[in-house]
Amino acid sequence: MAEFPSKVSTRTSSPAQGVGASVSALRPDLGFVRSALGVLALLQLALGLLVWALIADTPYHLYPAYGWVMFVAVFLWLVTIVFFIIYLFQLHMKLYMVPWPLVLLIFFVAATVLYITAFIACAAAVDLTSLRGSRPYNQRSAASFFACLVMIAYGVSAFFSFQAWRGVGSNAATSQMAGGYS
Repeated sequence: MAEFPSKVSTRTSSPAQGVGASVSALRPDLGFVRSALGVLALLQLALGLLVWALIADTPYHLYPAYGWVMFVAVFLWLVTIVFFIIYLFQLHMKLYMVPWPLVLLIFFVAATVLYITAFIACAAAVDLTSLRGSRPYNQRSAASFFACLVMIAYGVSAFFSFQAWRGVGSNAATSQMAGGYS
């Protein structure tokens, strides 16, 4: 049996230098906020918040249609926040192995389809679940309207993401240098 050595040489290092360098590199890219993708993401976040806030202020748990609308609105709102942060702090440049144009295309197409179903469910259930002119009726009607607007915003984002994925209007070098957004 091999004996355990009585002395072991060790080396210590300070990880503070590496951590400080990576944290200081996380600066927000304000150019992204001014881009089409950034403006659409902010629009999706604001309108999506309105959808789920309006539905959440009604007794939505009594009706399955509004449970679906809440799921779609909150889930896509949270995922949009994650993508917004990834692009705002240029983390997509650090995670270069991920095909971001394809990921965004898939997400925006899926979000558009999910919001189509949520909009239809919300709009179809308004008359069935509320008295015309009551507060829940007005809130659910407004949520249907904003769900339609969010659906359109996700559809426009899907269109732009499709163009970015196909490479329309740019070459690979300029789209990489521009951060991948228009």
